[in-house]
Amino acid sequence: MLFDHPPPEVIDRAGLDQLVKLLRADGYTVIGPTVRGDAIVLAELANGADLPDGIGVDTDAGRYRLRRRGDRAVFNHSAGPQSWKQFVHPPRQRLDGPETVHRYAFLGTRPCDLAALAVLDGVLGAAPHPDERYLARRDEIFVVAVNCVEPGSTCFCASMGIGPKADRGYDLVLTERTGHEHRFLISAGSVAGEEMMDRLSHRRASGGEIAAGLQALDDAADSMGRTMPEVDLRGLLVRARRSDHWEEVANRCLACANCTMVCPTCFCTTVEDTTDLEGDHAERWQRWGSCFDPDFSFVHGGPVRETVGSRYRQWMSHKLSTWYDQFGTSGCVGCGRCIAWCPAGIDLTAEAAALAEKEEAP
Repeated sequence: MLFDHPPPEVIDRAGLDQLVKLLRADGYTVIGPTVRGDAIVLAELANGADLPDGIGVDTDAGRYRLRRRGDRAVFNHSAGPQSWKQFVHPPRQRLDGPETVHRYAFLGTRPCDLAALAVLDGVLGAAPHPDERYLARRDEIFVVAVNCVEPGSTCFCASMGIGPKADRGYDLVLTERTGHEHRFLISAGSVAGEEMMDRLSHRRASGGEIAAGLQALDDAADSMGRTMPEVDLRGLLVRARRSDHWEEVANRCLACANCTMVCPTCFCTTVEDTTDLEGDHAERWQRWGSCFDPDFSFVHGGPVRETVGSRYRQWMSHKLSTWYDQFGTSGCVGCGRCIAWCPAGIDLTAEAAALAEKEEAP
């Protein structure tokens, strides 16, 4: 069974609007997908009407375009340029001053992003040196997940063993269904979720509705736009350290760091100290860093990784291989953002396949 017991209930489109209203009434800042310019971004929702009603997304390597759907779905679109990481691990934060912790409700968190949050928990929230600011932010979050029934062409979470079903890390989970009736199968995954369910207008899901939801998830797993090669990626990247393929990638890579900025698990930072012109006031700020920045590996005498090829190798090898050595899991969740938002159209899954093919070649 893809749905956990007890069986899911059903809310309609008005019930989703009611959920947003209840969360706001409870003091949460509701963050969810909404259209801004030419992208679906994650931003504060004033009400359910702010969701991307009937807007879909076409993606490919280096390509992201909005399109009008033939239905009124609000969650059936590929991941946009942002991830939920920005709310728990901000792009820029002051380290030597007080911080206001926001009470967020995440609405529409996909299985890949649930997995990414779990990865960040293991990196930033785990002993022996947890980031207390990160933990404070995580403790205040209510998560409404969404099972992914329409993966995009750059999605490959199934081959990473993650999606398209959300299996943990949420308070409520929705499965959107459109057709003659716009509705959402809904289940609770925590005590807080059960308490919210008690306040929502809902009805019992029929056997047919449950079966249709199960089939939609099965179909989604079989229709991923990308897949990782079925090889030992961890070992492959260790063995490929001196492969000439890295320079082939470097000839295309702009070292712009887009892939690390949109990645929901990249966590590296750098620290900057600033002073006013008179030297009477100083502040310490932390901002996101990237292994594609030459200064990222700078030591006395120069950077350790001088070439673009060595920096791409570091990123890919850490993400898919040495992350296991540090944290016991892969650093990739198969969301496909790095593929869609690479201006050179470099495809992580294609590069992994190319390395595997080179190793197999006589």
